Amino acid sequence: MFATRFLNKDVFENYDDYVQNAKPNIPENFNFAYDVVDVIACETPDKVAVLWVNDSGERKEITFKMLAEMSNATANFLTARGLTRGDTVLLFMRRRWEYWVLMMAMHKMGVIPIPSTNQLKTEDIKFRLKAADAHTVIAFDDGAIVTEIKSAIGDANDIQLIDSSEIVNACETYPKTFERVPNDNNDTMVVYFTSGTTDMPKMVAHNFAYPLGHINTAVFWQQLGDNDIHFTLSESGWAKCSWGKMYGQWLAGATVFVFDFARVFTAHDLLTAISENKITSFCAPPTAYKMMIHADMAHYDLSSLRKAEIAGEALNPEVYERFFDITGIKLREGFGQTETCVLLFNNQWIEPKPGSMGMPAAGWDIQILDERGRQITEPDTVGEICISLKAGWPLGLFKGYHKNEKLTATVSRDGYYHTGDVAYRDSDGYYWFVGRNDDLIKTSGYRVSPFEVESVLLEHPSVREVAVTGVLDAARGQAVKATIVLNKYFQATDNLTRQLQNHVKSRTAHYKCPRIIEYVDSLPMTISGKIRRALIRTLDSAKETIVEPIKNTIGFGEDK
Repeated sequence: MFATRFLNKDVFENYDDYVQNAKPNIPENFNFAYDVVDVIACETPDKVAVLWVNDSGERKEITFKMLAEMSNATANFLTARGLTRGDTVLLFMRRRWEYWVLMMAMHKMGVIPIPSTNQLKTEDIKFRLKAADAHTVIAFDDGAIVTEIKSAIGDANDIQLIDSSEIVNACETYPKTFERVPNDNNDTMVVYFTSGTTDMPKMVAHNFAYPLGHINTAVFWQQLGDNDIHFTLSESGWAKCSWGKMYGQWLAGATVFVFDFARVFTAHDLLTAISENKITSFCAPPTAYKMMIHADMAHYDLSSLRKAEIAGEALNPEVYERFFDITGIKLREGFGQTETCVLLFNNQWIEPKPGSMGMPAAGWDIQILDERGRQITEPDTVGEICISLKAGWPLGLFKGYHKNEKLTATVSRDGYYHTGDVAYRDSDGYYWFVGRNDDLIKTSGYRVSPFEVESVLLEHPSVREVAVTGVLDAARGQAVKATIVLNKYFQATDNLTRQLQNHVKSRTAHYKCPRIIEYVDSLPMTISGKIRRALIRTLDSAKETIVEPIKNTIGFGEDK
């Protein structure tokens, strides 16, 4: 296992031994593309790095030797297109195999990739281009996203759009060697946009040491090894792709399986992919497991599957029990953020308690703090999940919000990184998720900022005031709800509701569209004029708002 080269100890006897003694060895000037991918390519050139299939029946195996050579060729191509160290590039690659080639090429160049979901619309892309000061966009043309990108670019002549088909050609025509570009460990390697609750999306920057933090993710949570084929459902535009489809998995010696689907897929597609490709390890949000459970899993050969993990939202104990009854596999929940690697998990030394996030991963001093910043030591007492920085900045914790030191300081203060998530620790040391201490909505594994949805709705002439909140939904975790005060002369009708929903869908990603719209005469406000979203949530809970039941399909991209 390649990961052992970056640990001070190979074998651990139990959880306590692991937590106390799993110390990373971080080389100076570490670069994952050169020091992991290229080295594996030299030592085991025929080992498969990526096994890629799509819903049209295409199939491609990319060995580490191929990945090393194609990333070199792509780096030469991008250099010819004017890209250089420190430049930022938006990537819209869905689940195309070229994404993995591009990421390694950019790591080698020191160019900063910003993976982005293909579900974004013109306004989303405009914001990201400006915030990141990006002058290059690379996209796989799926018939829709390029139209949105071109609309966002408009008349700007300093932004270039590269079709990913050029990458395919570059891999064949450009030189397959590339001179190493030096980097420091704390240089920015990758940036992810994430949604906030009181502002527009933030840019989360990770440094070149970040991939080594995912040894915890792949080796000690997912328990992967040299013979594993691991399948994480996430699209490339989400940080979960870094968690489950690249860094840690290759360090663990596993092959990454990618199912690139363009259409709505069903539980049948998912179960068939696991069966036909002999998947040994699978990770997805609870929505996907619910979908699988509702299908007749007995009709599929899942004998290769030995491990399964949950991430993206809290695990419903009923899902755990039903999946275990069918497969004999214990779902192992993990918890972290775009800003971190896995912080809490259930691994081979931890007997899962269904619904619990488990215990801390090595290297993370996790504390529960009260509202005054004091440590909570009593069990079953709710507080904020915080990471101690007193012994230094943990491996895998983001370096900060890109181009926003002030925002970084608001979450890393008083010797702690504040996650903003609320939980409690039981008497056995297990952590249990409670919710956000702000207004972030988690729906089917997505994170939705109320501010973004409200901004779009306020553009509609009928909307005077709006508050967007989350409503409890057994299938999705939460559903997006908009509480709206209408402008004069507009009436609350089913037709207007459909207009508003279509308006949101046309301007931003579909998962942000409110499934519920309620019309009111006024919104509850604080004295200072701020909307009291917490009160709206409380009132909705009392009313037991009903959300339509889950269907046995997932739309394109509805996983994270």
